[in-house]
Amino acid sequence: MLNALRKVFGGDSNQRQLKKLWPVVSEINSHAEALVGLSDDDLRARTDGFRTRIREAVAPVEAELDEVRAQLRAAGTEAEPTASGDGAAPAEAALSVRERQDLYARLDDLEGEWLDAAEDTLDDLMPEAFAVIKETCRRFVGQRWLAGGTEVEWNMVPFDVQWIGGIVLHQGSVAEMKTGEGKTLTAVAPIYLNALVGRGVHVVTVNPYLAVRDSEWMAPVFGFHGLTVDCIDKHQPQSRERRTAYRADITYGTNNEFGFDYLRDNSF
Repeated sequence: MLNALRKVFGGDSNQRQLKKLWPVVSEINSHAEALVGLSDDDLRARTDGFRTRIREAVAPVEAELDEVRAQLRAAGTEAEPTASGDGAAPAEAALSVRERQDLYARLDDLEGEWLDAAEDTLDDLMPEAFAVIKETCRRFVGQRWLAGGTEVEWNMVPFDVQWIGGIVLHQGSVAEMKTGEGKTLTAVAPIYLNALVGRGVHVVTVNPYLAVRDSEWMAPVFGFHGLTVDCIDKHQPQSRERRTAYRADITYGTNNEFGFDYLRDNSF
């Protein structure tokens, strides 16, 4: 009976979702084919173009955010009104508590609008951006570098099923993959795409060795497009180096270290 119902209504929810994603995979591959003939500089220029499109999308909200922040800064530096009898004009009255609350509430609303605008743009860019990563991976085949203390030779170009996983990750869902199915490579495209926003991407694992190895393994692919990569597990807690790692475009690390850093920074 259950199988019959699935046939009538088009299968289970997972299969229906996959059916929607395969056309996106085809679009990614089509874009990637068009990139093969580009020079390295022209391929890198695609990343600059993506960043420009994101900036343009969030620019109106960014302008209003700057205006609200300026009002709060001005209110914070206003002098107290004086009642001297020297005829001097008194300074403007500071904002009331209610006015400040309204401005901070507006900041929260604008931050949500900013994120919505950025997310919509990333969704539009996704097929093109994933294609850029596919072509970048193809160009790195045969190159060698150190990762986790061992020399590795790059020999990976994402398969279609890995694009499915990457799309799902970008959409904020869980992509369940078995050992050996290429989770590290699957994550590269959505990491790259979301790093273009400029607010940092955290890649979390439970294994310190994998955190370090993957950060060094994937770094050349990201670095090709000017993105910085670091791993917090390589640096001592509360050190300058660890703070710098958090400022990277892409920060790898273990759940324990991310968690304890949060507790250290928010303890009283």
